[in-house]
Amino acid sequence: MRGISFWFFAMGTIYVTIGMLWGIEMSVSQDHSMAPAHAHLNLIGWVTMALFGIYYHLVPEAGEKTLAKVHFAIATAGLIVIVPGIVMALNGTGEALAKGGSVLTVLSMAIFVFTVFRNRAAA
Repeated sequence: MRGISFWFFAMGTIYVTIGMLWGIEMSVSQDHSMAPAHAHLNLIGWVTMALFGIYYHLVPEAGEKTLAKVHFAIATAGLIVIVPGIVMALNGTGEALAKGGSVLTVLSMAIFVFTVFRNRAAA
């Protein structure tokens, strides 16, 4: 695995490790109030990023395009914004980051949908 597929997959492994540690911390403290943020970190950070990485590995032509790098940047920004945003929303200190992160995350998925359809002959 090389290029953008590596970066999506590698970052996914980092995000899931952080998510696991956070889950352990919640278990030890018996405070699961941040479970929605934890779930988003694992789902978007691990599952979605890893699936993006696998796709780009299987369809290397897609990963060689500039759009793949843009996709990685937006997907990463979305995750980095949405998780603390959900924490803030759960704490009642504002929803702006959660909303912004959601927009970036949906934009990331829109780029991926476009990429999949644009490269359907290569797959």
